[in-house]
Amino acid sequence: MLFCVSQAPDYEPTLPVSEKTNPLTRDIDQASASSIVKMLKACDTQMFQEGAGRTYQRLFSDQVITTMMEVAKRVEVILKDPEDSLIVLSGCGTSGRLAFLLGSGFNKELRKMNQNPIYFYIIAGGDRALFSSQEAPEDDPHLGTLSLKKICEGKKRVLFVGISCGLSAPFVAGQLEFCLQHPDVYTPVLIGFNPAHQARDEHIPGCSFTFCSVVQRMQEFAKSQKAFLINPAVGPEAISGSSRMKGGSATKILLEIVLSAAHAATFSHTPVTYKGILQHMRAYEATVDMTYAQSEGITTLVEAAGQSLRCGRSVCYLGWGSLALLALIDASECHPTFGAAYKDVRGFINGGYRDLNNSEGALTSLGPEFGIAHEDFLHSFLPSLNDQDIVLLIYTHSDDVSEVVKLARRVREKTSNLHAVYHQSDGDPAASLQQEDISKLCLSTLDFTWSSSASGCLLHMWELSTKLVLNAVSTGAHVLKGKIYRNHMIDVQVTNSKLYHRATRLLQKLSGCPEPQCEEVLLKAVYQVEELSMDITSSDITRHTHAARNTTQVVPLALVCLLTGCSLMEAKSHIKRQPIIREAVAVIIDMS
Repeated sequence: MLFCVSQAPDYEPTLPVSEKTNPLTRDIDQASASSIVKMLKACDTQMFQEGAGRTYQRLFSDQVITTMMEVAKRVEVILKDPEDSLIVLSGCGTSGRLAFLLGSGFNKELRKMNQNPIYFYIIAGGDRALFSSQEAPEDDPHLGTLSLKKICEGKKRVLFVGISCGLSAPFVAGQLEFCLQHPDVYTPVLIGFNPAHQARDEHIPGCSFTFCSVVQRMQEFAKSQKAFLINPAVGPEAISGSSRMKGGSATKILLEIVLSAAHAATFSHTPVTYKGILQHMRAYEATVDMTYAQSEGITTLVEAAGQSLRCGRSVCYLGWGSLALLALIDASECHPTFGAAYKDVRGFINGGYRDLNNSEGALTSLGPEFGIAHEDFLHSFLPSLNDQDIVLLIYTHSDDVSEVVKLARRVREKTSNLHAVYHQSDGDPAASLQQEDISKLCLSTLDFTWSSSASGCLLHMWELSTKLVLNAVSTGAHVLKGKIYRNHMIDVQVTNSKLYHRATRLLQKLSGCPEPQCEEVLLKAVYQVEELSMDITSSDITRHTHAARNTTQVVPLALVCLLTGCSLMEAKSHIKRQPIIREAVAVIIDMS
């Protein structure tokens, strides 16, 4: 079984599980849209596989389920006695965005029951990181600690959930270390997807700890249930290291199960049980299967989005409610993952910042990329749309479908390339009739009908399903555009230490050249020079990552140089003529 191979200790032994390449997607960069979707389905299914040996914990492992129960009971205690208490969800990038999604969603549930909200989110880089890449703060553990102390001031009891898919983010490490130093107030929970011994053991500037040493201390605290570690392996990502995909999905699944179980115990008098947690996990497994049962429709969307990006046009998500937030998250991840321009993939939410209800309020003054309302789409995007742009409507039967129809008609006046993703529960004929009007306006419609008797919250299932669809659309489109080399993010930004080291490892793996040579060529690409000065070689990673913010196609340039022996300027010229790296390299070699 391929998953077993990719999880085995001797498979890419120097890499943690979350950074390994997935054998299932080895040639995804040469695949058709249909094959891409099949590969992504196989990778997402890996999350729930059982019996892959005893090397790593899995989602269904006894220790994982048991720890989830214990954390749910801690949440239940706070829900029953919330005075001077707080539950904080924190992370960087995708993990921080999911912290916001989950915190907002469960606070909304509390408000419906006239309860005070007790969830708070932290994302490295602040609210602007909800919609744009802000990697530098991820490297700052002191900033993480300060942000945690600020929101918890005066609280007597805090359950802190730090999310770091690779057990690597210094921002989160600083927060966990602070919690361990103050066990009278803080109970830390770490969620990630590598075994503990694979936590990053790299020195963090200005700190006496590493992420690995923090994890080791948490393991000691866990023996007396003063800390909790939930770290099942879910297998290598479809695109190597792209934790926005399975890492993000598994984060959502784990935390929603834990928090939902706690809410049910508190407000519905349903005790937290092993069987209940397991049953809820099975519901998410069924959601993945149901989503990919419509692989043909997903393929249609991938093909259309890929064609739009190849033409230099845009993919626009127009969403309602929490599904729109999934769209905003997916769009925001395309820049750091694929080196995409902010206009390539954009997400918009019906009520804008009013519906978002984020801590810092409207961010529109920061620039056009922070315009997220449908009104922003109508003013900034709609006038210039044509049939080469793809617009995707994302909504449920509980949204105002007449409003969806109205917006669909306006879009249809500018482009015929209109599609829809729609969720409804069975037994709602009125919703089906309204949906017919939209289907007539769209080239394709993904219509998901869910059993109202299914276990778990239907909205959570709709959200996961939507996430899987959008991840497939944006990933598949960028693969078709040539942004992937084999199954690696070749145009990854090198704007923090994690990404700098990932880029160096990637160049070494793909070129076969020694690490010092790879780093040398990477720095040449960062600084855009043919020879490195003493000033550059004596500088630290912080300066290199700062310089990389102003440079594009750093890794593709370095890889072409390493594979062909050409100069930086020659590599630039060839990539300009042929942006698909495999083909650019082949052209240079043929010319030699």
